[in-house]
Amino acid sequence: MRVVLAAAVCAMLAPITPAHAQEAWPQRPVTIIVPFAAGGSADLLARILQQHLQAKFATPFVVENKSGAGGSIGTGFVAKAQPDGYTLLVGTVSSIAINSFLYTKLNFDVARDIQPVSLLVRFPNLLFVNPKVPAKSVPELIDYLKANSGKVNYGSSGIGTSSHLSSVMFALATNTQMTHVPFRSTAEVVNSMLSGNIELGIDSMTTVWPFAAAGNVRPLAVTTPQRSAAAPDLPTIGETLKGYEATAWQGLFAPAGIPRPILNTIAAEVKQVWQLTEVVAALKNVGAEPVTSSPDEFTAYIAAERVRWGDVVKASGVKID
Repeated sequence: MRVVLAAAVCAMLAPITPAHAQEAWPQRPVTIIVPFAAGGSADLLARILQQHLQAKFATPFVVENKSGAGGSIGTGFVAKAQPDGYTLLVGTVSSIAINSFLYTKLNFDVARDIQPVSLLVRFPNLLFVNPKVPAKSVPELIDYLKANSGKVNYGSSGIGTSSHLSSVMFALATNTQMTHVPFRSTAEVVNSMLSGNIELGIDSMTTVWPFAAAGNVRPLAVTTPQRSAAAPDLPTIGETLKGYEATAWQGLFAPAGIPRPILNTIAAEVKQVWQLTEVVAALKNVGAEPVTSSPDEFTAYIAAERVRWGDVVKASGVKID
């Protein structure tokens, strides 16, 4: 009888222990993987989360940069990590919605191995030109490109990035031909334009806008469906090319299989941080639109984005081994 009673007690306690552990997250240090070098926008988001979550829980939150292969190295690391809530990822439209169509030898499947937690920001890319280019509007730029077919160089922050593919979308929509010059970062794109080596770029507004505001490059439009609050007088590309949209976004992710209570807790904590006045102001100051979502909402959003960008990659014909 004692043996039976002991077994029954153990059976009743067994499901309680994991649930209690999940409710107590975090009980040890949490690592936030950024799949790009320090100093970029994804790194900024990770460090905002680190600062506020570490202060709230009095538990170390560590940002670790694992760059390479357009974000695929860091993403793959998280895909193979234990799904316990102690390894998180700041992913981008490129690393989550584009790379699986672009890279032919990835050893993970984003749709299968990565769990969306919450959207963090959306922000436009900026269409900008060298001030020596005579075009001062999108229609004038289209005319210029058609008059100089194949002669205009455009820069991007890397093959297959949203910067590159936003430009591919623009060329397809306008039936124009340009020559692609890839760089390693948005800063290099701007520096090349300042040196007169490229005429056009579509890249991160958060990085390019200070140069545009200073008159070093000429901004023509943003890539989002709505105008940017940071530059309300600047039109969208879609105002000229109906249906054009290339929204850059970033969000928080975890390994697939993370227990739902922990997933919901992390999403709720992110929402609280993202509602702080100082966080909202900091993000808007760099041209980003702070936004959160439930894990299910974010999953549905990514599914639609994968369709959109998969079609663009296919149209571009770009593949990376």
